[in-house]
Amino acid sequence: MQIKSILHIAVFPVLCIFGQLAAAANLPPVESFFSEPSIAMAQISPKGNYVAVVVKDQAGGQLIVVRDTANPEDGTIVAGAKEDKIQAVYWVNENRLAYSVHAAHTEVHGGGQDLIAVDRDGKNVSHLVSGNWEHEQESTASHIKNRVLTYDYEIDSTLHDGSDNIIVRKYFWKLTDPYHPESAHLYRLNTKTRDIAEFPVGKPPHAVSEWMSDGHDVPRIALSQIDGHCIVHYRASATNDWEVLNDEECYANKSFSPHFFDGDNSLIVAADYKGHVALFRYDLKAHKIAAEPFLSVEGFDFAGNVEYDAVVNKMVGIHFVSDAHSTVWFDPKYKDLQAKIDKLLPQTVNTISCGADCIGAPAVLVTSDSDRQPTQYMIYNFAKDKLVGLGSAYPDIKPEQMGLRDFYHYKARDGMSIPVYVTTPPGKATQPLPAIVLVHGGPWVRGGEWEWENEAQFLASRGYIVIQPEFRGSTGFGYKLFRTGWKQWGQSMQDDLADAALWAIKEHGADPKRIGIMGASYGGYATLMGLIKNPEIFRCGVDWAGVTDSNLMFTLAEGDFSDDTKKYDLTRLMGDRVVDGAMFKQYSPLENAAKLKQPLLMAHGAEDVRVPIAQATAFHDAVTKTNSHVEWIVYKTEGHGWHLEENNIDFWKHVDAFLDKNLRKAD
Repeated sequence: MQIKSILHIAVFPVLCIFGQLAAAANLPPVESFFSEPSIAMAQISPKGNYVAVVVKDQAGGQLIVVRDTANPEDGTIVAGAKEDKIQAVYWVNENRLAYSVHAAHTEVHGGGQDLIAVDRDGKNVSHLVSGNWEHEQESTASHIKNRVLTYDYEIDSTLHDGSDNIIVRKYFWKLTDPYHPESAHLYRLNTKTRDIAEFPVGKPPHAVSEWMSDGHDVPRIALSQIDGHCIVHYRASATNDWEVLNDEECYANKSFSPHFFDGDNSLIVAADYKGHVALFRYDLKAHKIAAEPFLSVEGFDFAGNVEYDAVVNKMVGIHFVSDAHSTVWFDPKYKDLQAKIDKLLPQTVNTISCGADCIGAPAVLVTSDSDRQPTQYMIYNFAKDKLVGLGSAYPDIKPEQMGLRDFYHYKARDGMSIPVYVTTPPGKATQPLPAIVLVHGGPWVRGGEWEWENEAQFLASRGYIVIQPEFRGSTGFGYKLFRTGWKQWGQSMQDDLADAALWAIKEHGADPKRIGIMGASYGGYATLMGLIKNPEIFRCGVDWAGVTDSNLMFTLAEGDFSDDTKKYDLTRLMGDRVVDGAMFKQYSPLENAAKLKQPLLMAHGAEDVRVPIAQATAFHDAVTKTNSHVEWIVYKTEGHGWHLEENNIDFWKHVDAFLDKNLRKAD
């Protein structure tokens, strides 16, 4: 087997033109971590003959490049974007692609992405969907010909029939809720002619928000969320009526959730198994779930996706995440290939992706990364037995300058076992090091994985131990951890962060006098409350896009939470703003702003609709009355987080300077 230009090298410099490492003797510059990736979103074509990638050009824009998997040096630029951002690339068939683009200077609710189709040689460009949400909505007629669809349409899925068609969904809203659609209808859209026709799905008993098709592209699963209940509808074929397969509270422990089909009559579902979510087979003829799971990882809820061969109509493999990414293959060809690739690349996690014809594919896409190595893309060609590199997402990053990242558990003060990722600076420490508790947003999500993560590695490169707890309320590690976080903002959720810092002092050599806390969104809330509640632990903090008052999540008119989200989701998970009003006040950073005395860096986007800037300005006005160590940044064209490269880089330069002054060099 030959290996060609795998590590850190853009194989084809004519098209993959990447920035050079800035001149700096010791530390990688901020730009190396927070610029747009040099290569991203690689997708292999349905039959495996081509790979499409998004690369960054010399001017900072993006290009979509298609390469022949038999001769990867042959590449064609098929499309590009200058200021706007390409969000995703899809293969319509072996000759045609579609891609979505988001306007870089706007944060738009209810849509906002243009959808464009183009042949792989760059011809026959067709604008399918406009992301301009202010545009007058068109007729809801079933047939619209030769018109650009409005923002309330977006791509749902591609087909496997070789045609130029895709499936799009059209959203419908309640008059009282402009942010979150009540239902989605399916349409077949020709990506060349723009002819559109309603996709026949019959009449499910409830408004449907998501659809799932079988291997023949027939919608057979429909999902609805009604009054806090998650409902699964099913039909045996395109001519059968819909029936309710499962109906339960959305936050029930059973966690019955359809994931994908395996053949015509076997549905793969996720359900509870000994306290965590595992994969089971569900017999659609007998309407019966298997007694035992066929994929279960102790301590982790299933999260992943399937490699499916549409030609033979069966699963080939499943990618999943435990502490790190892994794959289970059911096909012997791919079992052998995985072993071969892993032997060639023993220091990385290597994920193999095939197209819709996995068994007959002439080539596959290999995505490779580790805790110290950013994502790299490669093509493996079966006939040539050759692995050819396409490039690295962050080619300026040198693995030897990165820290080691490991997965642990620590005991919280009440005995709860809390998962945590720790990234340590490169080299061997001879004395206690400054540390940062980096808090994920959500908060009802999983925060980390074992991979190169730019924020953690940037901080580690500056000499900080980075602690990323999966505090209670986080998902992905079993129902108990998630459930015990309900209505615990500022309470046990917050204690988990303080306990993580104390654990890091004992087990990882963190300097007890130099510990900071930082995070975005919920992580911003936790930063503020950490400084207020535990000033003896946290010396300084960085909050961006942070929640400053739980009550404002329900009351601010500018916010984008739907009525149903406020009534069911937030009330269940955060609390009832009336019944739990005293709790909201007690654990509100805004109400306790006068207690925050440590140095604080705050940043917010002026167009944020998830956490409107009114929350940030209210807290800033309150805290600066008694604290003169507050730095304040507002990005006028940003929403909930930083979407523009220049703002992302600018923010992290501020973070670097702030932490250097108030933590790393502090006495």
